[in-house]
Amino acid sequence: MKKQISTPNAPAAIGPYSQAIDLGNLVFASGQIPINPETGEIPEGITAQTEQSLKNVCAILEAAGLSVANVVKTTVFLSDMANFGPMNEVYGKVFTEPYPARSAVAVRELPKGVLVEIETIAVRG
Repeated sequence: MKKQISTPNAPAAIGPYSQAIDLGNLVFASGQIPINPETGEIPEGITAQTEQSLKNVCAILEAAGLSVANVVKTTVFLSDMANFGPMNEVYGKVFTEPYPARSAVAVRELPKGVLVEIETIAVRG
């Protein structure tokens, strides 16, 4: 049975979707953009935006009783592939070996004009 995961420690959904859906053994988290949930502000630059997006990811995982150690797959959306290196540096400080499987793609545009969005799939056990 699917269960909605919601936390005020990550940005509220800006459309008809859930922050995450818990299926018991799997948690699918929606893409997190770098909105500070306390202020509504978006930091400048790819490094700060990646850090905030990952903080939001961690908050949702925590609300599900999980951590980044439970993440098995991520998808990183970048507004410009030139930002891959700095994003990857921040990402590598949050995730540890064995690293989750990952896709990283450049897209034409992201919500609110941000530079990065990160979605995750996590597993229990």
